[in-house]
Amino acid sequence: MAGFAIRVAEDRDLPALPALIAAAVGTLQKSFLTDAQIEASRAIMGLDTQLVRDGTYFVVECEGRLIGCGGWSKRATLYGGDNSVHARDPALLDPTRDPARVRAMYTHPEFARRGVAKLILLSCETAAAAEGFTRVGLMATLSGVPLYEVSAYHALAPNPVDVNGVEIPLIRMEKSLITGSMPRA
Repeated sequence: MAGFAIRVAEDRDLPALPALIAAAVGTLQKSFLTDAQIEASRAIMGLDTQLVRDGTYFVVECEGRLIGCGGWSKRATLYGGDNSVHARDPALLDPTRDPARVRAMYTHPEFARRGVAKLILLSCETAAAAEGFTRVGLMATLSGVPLYEVSAYHALAPNPVDVNGVEIPLIRMEKSLITGSMPRA
């Protein structure tokens, strides 16, 4: 992770994020999804600007270039970007009852498997715990499952999503923040 800097995303980052997300979705999903599934997944994946407004979205930079993004939420929406075709729910979660949501994590393909996503994930978990959450949950793409498993998340259930007749395989996952299990290096 040397040379990587993480910070809370700002409005000035918004113009650069769609290209980063498009590169991540279009390249990193290729080993897991068909071309039709990748195209359909663009309807449910993407940036949720509510996370930026809430101050819960992070960006990772390397030499001034945005190379990763992702965040967490204290809102009920589990996944999906501003362009998402499914219902969104801005209701606030109860940290004593509900898991925080890890959301919209993307790494530029040139920086995949170099610790960018682990850095974002740990930052999300730390911030959610500081807000009183004892659990975090997420909706994982198949390409994200290995990262989440090594980071002590466990699968709750497959949760495929149909986008215009194309099934996108997703897996709902969760982790306890109070058991001391944090991401392994």
